Amino acid sequence: MPRKCQLTVLLAASLAVSGCAASIAASAVGAALRSAQSREGQNPPPDAEALKLSAAQACRAHAAQFGTVHIIDLEQRSPSKIVVWGTATGSNRRSFSCTYTTRIDTFKFYTLKS
Repeated sequence: MPRKCQLTVLLAASLAVSGCAASIAASAVGAALRSAQSREGQNPPPDAEALKLSAAQACRAHAAQFGTVHIIDLEQRSPSKIVVWGTATGSNRRSFSCTYTTRIDTFKFYTLKS
């Protein structure tokens, strides 16, 4: 193969390879930017301990209408959902469950059998 032809093939090959590398780099940068942009619109996950404290306080306050409250357990069901179990003792003793996200979503009493 003549030297000019080899040089032309080598130049064409280097351009093709450099174009491919640039394309790969551009794709990677684009994917990173899209990922960052999609995360910007999302709320950060709430602090688990702060959410548990808020849930316990709100559920305790609601149950206090019915007597002395004792919180038995708290369970985090998702990053933003807490379930609180407890009892309220007034004229009778009743257990309750309370589901909390940013407010009380559900509150249920269960009658305890003596």
